[in-house]
Amino acid sequence: MAQRAVWLISHEPGAPLGGTVRFSRRYPTVEKRAKVFNGASYMPIPEDGPFMKALLFELRLLDDDKDFIESRDSCSHINKTSVYGLLIGGGELWPVVAFLKNNMIYACVPLVEQTLSPHPPLISISGISQGFELLFGIQDFLYLGQKHDTEINTKLNQLPDLLLQACPFGTLLDANLQNSLDSINFASVTHPQKQPAWKVGTYKGKPQVSISITEKVKSMQYDKQDIADTWQVVGAVTCKCDLEGIMPNVTISLSLPTNGSPLQDILVHPCVTSLDSAILTSSSIDAMDDSAFSGPYKFPFTPPLESFNLCYYTSQVPVPPILGFYQMKEEEIKVKITVNLKLHESVKNNFEFCEAHIPFYNRGPITHVESKVSFGQLEVFREKSLLIWIIGQKFPKSMEISLSGTVTFGAKSHEKQPFDEICIGGTAYLKLHFKILDFTLTGC
Repeated sequence: MAQRAVWLISHEPGAPLGGTVRFSRRYPTVEKRAKVFNGASYMPIPEDGPFMKALLFELRLLDDDKDFIESRDSCSHINKTSVYGLLIGGGELWPVVAFLKNNMIYACVPLVEQTLSPHPPLISISGISQGFELLFGIQDFLYLGQKHDTEINTKLNQLPDLLLQACPFGTLLDANLQNSLDSINFASVTHPQKQPAWKVGTYKGKPQVSISITEKVKSMQYDKQDIADTWQVVGAVTCKCDLEGIMPNVTISLSLPTNGSPLQDILVHPCVTSLDSAILTSSSIDAMDDSAFSGPYKFPFTPPLESFNLCYYTSQVPVPPILGFYQMKEEEIKVKITVNLKLHESVKNNFEFCEAHIPFYNRGPITHVESKVSFGQLEVFREKSLLIWIIGQKFPKSMEISLSGTVTFGAKSHEKQPFDEICIGGTAYLKLHFKILDFTLTGC
């Protein structure tokens, strides 16, 4: 359960290299163990430059990287785990734990105590979960309450010394780096209750529990009788518990409105101590029936010090939040488009933002647009062959809006124009982006 190396990389769109390595730490003693355990499949930790380039490529964050790469972008390579394999110098560095947050990429390489060929199951590699805990701890330390670059830079300069205490020799002892910075937060050695090995520090101060529920809806609407529309809600409950004591007990209960769609595919954090079996057996694969467990969903747990995701879930809400219709007709170098959007009456009509992106692939730059919008405003990005319909913070009282127009394209130039192997001819899509605060689609 150790890490071979840790990186923090700031993602900088438009920069020559696409990013800058803000922090890196290697653990030579762990690297020697990796060489023994991995045998012929061993891949050494690369220098910062090649590692950053390979990671930005894998995450598709390089500005000039717009082409379809089968080894990375094909349907057989869909990544759902934030664990990647990076191709560097003819070999593969795996597993690399990485995620992007606040334009900062957090990455580490856990030690795998066996051969890497073939790849062992992720669940058998204990260093992966420890790697996530370490990276989330660093993220909390850098950004919790911090708004200015100066403060973040100061904390980045403190990281080398903090990791000497929190993660000596690559082994995580305490994911709450504030404990290493502030000796007051360390538990007294005379405390009568036994301190668990995974929780070195304790909290001192005003007790506080912060909970947030975030739901993301993924929906594809075809407006065709022979193709069924699909939609699903994916939710996450995030907690931060500042409570005194060695092992405080907390119970969080989630409830749904009457006749609400049950929560399914529930995954919980390891700190949850017990669960009703009905919570774990509710699956989106099974057919829905009246006997499906619909709560309340109780999660008793002993919280870690850092912010963590208590649980994830899915839900099949009755209808998508916004119903859409998109039609495109080609006429030589022009296309005529029609878009209709309708906000469902059950959805809170108060957006932080709401906009529709209408890309046009495999064509030249946009030279002329004639449009009529019933609400909001249309922005044209000619070189990117993209229209963005900015709807704003609210739909009108009718809950329905429309856009129609004609888009004219110039000749294809030698410069890179948006290209897609699927969106050819009349095959096209509109992508809706929106965010609503203080509202969940499930009613959870």
